Amino acid sequence: MNPELLLLHALPLDGSMWAAQLDLLPGATHAPTLYGFGDRVEDWAAEALKLPMGNKLIVVGCSVGGSCALEVAALAPDRVAGLIIIGTKAARRVDSGANITYADDLQRMGLKAAWAEWWKPAFSSSTSPDIIAEAEGILMRQPLEDVVRGVRAFHSRQSRGDILSTFRGPVHVVTGDADVLPGTTTSANQAASAYNGYLHVIPDCGHYVPMERPAALNSIIKHLIDQLTPSSRSRGNNGID
Repeated sequence: MNPELLLLHALPLDGSMWAAQLDLLPGATHAPTLYGFGDRVEDWAAEALKLPMGNKLIVVGCSVGGSCALEVAALAPDRVAGLIIIGTKAARRVDSGANITYADDLQRMGLKAAWAEWWKPAFSSSTSPDIIAEAEGILMRQPLEDVVRGVRAFHSRQSRGDILSTFRGPVHVVTGDADVLPGTTTSANQAASAYNGYLHVIPDCGHYVPMERPAALNSIIKHLIDQLTPSSRSRGNNGID
């Protein structure tokens, strides 16, 4: 069985942030927009799992998408063959009021002001202004209520550090070297705590690795695809060498 890719986006973006990754597994890649899947990251994971058909999933998530990837692994560990989490903090102290506070702030500020204050600074200073403008354009296509739902889901997500140590497949922890959300130290600790963990620090990169440094991320994904794809010899080749 060949693998499928499930790509789970970051706030405040949507599935189109994965434009540079969509051709890695043509016909076997799913990049949904998560906001309509429900009010919790757990709901997002359950709905996202309905998209792929097979049982050899490579789940790649950025930021809250990484949290969703961990929930996918918790829900269906037998279907997930590998995880790649980008700019994701798995373990957290749950603050029941944070989801209300940040959601209220977003509704008061609006998308444009929130972009400037919260999300634009998460890009590396060395990232192309065109890429940053593309990300802002993705945000501005989103209905405010969808992004508010995403903010609520993010700030009410469960602590999932346990998945790193119990999931038996490879876990690739990816961070930009300029990302402080959660930062290189936390990312390194997460990779070390994983049962089968690997750390990748991407130079000259901030929080949004799939957009800022797509070639570096694609290399990591391709390597995992190659590891999980049966060779023509192992599948059998009708006796022809």
